[in-house]
Amino acid sequence: MKIIVRKPSEAEKKTAAAWPVWAKEASAFPWHYDDQETCYILEGAVTVEAGAEKASFGAGDWVVFPKGLDCRWTIQKAVRKHYKFG
Repeated sequence: MKIIVRKPSEAEKKTAAAWPVWAKEASAFPWHYDDQETCYILEGAVTVEAGAEKASFGAGDWVVFPKGLDCRWTIQKAVRKHYKFG
């Protein structure tokens, strides 16, 4: 399962602005995705590991997590993101 990390288009940034915001302090925890999540990172530094795959991202990144992904989040710097499931 592939985690996609890229820069968003201007249209995507505008769309994401209407999504809810989630914030979390520096920490580490396991996570499972029951549905696909798309998020636009507003601030922070995060590394997500899923088996042999490792994805690092931060402010300004567009990230897509696939449905069914089991992973471990490590937040190095407090994160804030807009997010949408489905």
